[in-house]
Amino acid sequence: MKIKKAVIPAAGLGTRVLPATKAMPKEMLTIVDKPAIQYIVEEAVKSGIEDICIILSRGKNVVEDHFDRAPELEQKLADSGKIQMHDEVLRIAEMANITYVRQQQPKGLGHAIMCARPFVGNEPFAVLYGDDVIMGEHPVCKQLLDQYETYGLGCVAMKEVPFEQVTRYSSLKISPLKDNVYKVTDMVEKPATPEMAFSNFSILGRCVLPPEIFGILRGIPTGAGGEYQLTDAMKILAQQAGMIGVDFLGTRYDMGNKLGIMQAAVETACNHREIGEDFKLYLKEFVKTL
Repeated sequence: MKIKKAVIPAAGLGTRVLPATKAMPKEMLTIVDKPAIQYIVEEAVKSGIEDICIILSRGKNVVEDHFDRAPELEQKLADSGKIQMHDEVLRIAEMANITYVRQQQPKGLGHAIMCARPFVGNEPFAVLYGDDVIMGEHPVCKQLLDQYETYGLGCVAMKEVPFEQVTRYSSLKISPLKDNVYKVTDMVEKPATPEMAFSNFSILGRCVLPPEIFGILRGIPTGAGGEYQLTDAMKILAQQAGMIGVDFLGTRYDMGNKLGIMQAAVETACNHREIGEDFKLYLKEFVKTL
């Protein structure tokens, strides 16, 4: 079946990029001229998603405002003849059917997904992590949806990370199927040591899940960090039915990390249709001063 629903967990506090996130949600930090979460929503829409549920926490109403209509602004832009800008503002509000659910307590990603249960119903759905912006010609969400349709199994986007860093991520037990597609039969969230890792392939930012994940989530205890870890539930899913891992095509930026934020901004600016050439000239001159 065609998957038309996606969940974007965006309730985190953004403590790794304080003080910028003291009053501004990290999802609204800009990459040149768009907030990070808009890139994520656009990826979902380009993948064929029509209905999106964004999981928010207290104080993140600005995310809702960004995707809402702005009649006064729209009218002012129209009256001043700024039609292209007017159309862009309108497009943001009309990209998809977006609903919002509040996660009242910071109990982890697994708990955030449970908050979306009424929205999802008894359907498979995509999950696009609010921390991760992934740029590329082929939307990563679509890469996973294609494999879900092929195999009928939950899918995760994955990449290799340095073994010395695998304790900061998850680790997947995999076997090759074809090209960049693998069977996943086990996983562990943040292995205590690199030696405890199955491999240095880790889940990064995207997954597609069957509705059975909710029954698993209801039965798991808290995991790493005293939170309900989605990886712990996917581990059971992988052991019981198997999952698919896709070594995705694209560049991932960690928007909960200061370096990731700067990499996203600089690399996007270099390719921006309006400022790209001027920005690259600026960088060349700036590098000479270092």
